[in-house]
Amino acid sequence: MAQDQYRAEPASDYILRSLDDVTLVYHRRSGQTHIVVSPVPEILAALTGDISSTAEIVARLSHDYDLGDPHDALAAVQTHLDEMVALGLAHVA
Repeated sequence: MAQDQYRAEPASDYILRSLDDVTLVYHRRSGQTHIVVSPVPEILAALTGDISSTAEIVARLSHDYDLGDPHDALAAVQTHLDEMVALGLAHVA
């Protein structure tokens, strides 16, 4: 089974502002502001400007963060990607 490839808009299409434990993500093209928590901003940063599989995103994140069990990390990032696609913050390429 082929793994989906994901992409995000260029970083210039977003304005991110951190407020304590939440991050506001303003998407210029849609005019929508989303309130998200970690790891969504980190996933968005790992994804912006590139087309990547879930495994590639997990590999990028693992350079800067302790993700624990790789299988659990893969499932968690996949869940977040599905939510990000539903919000329009990421797209299946």
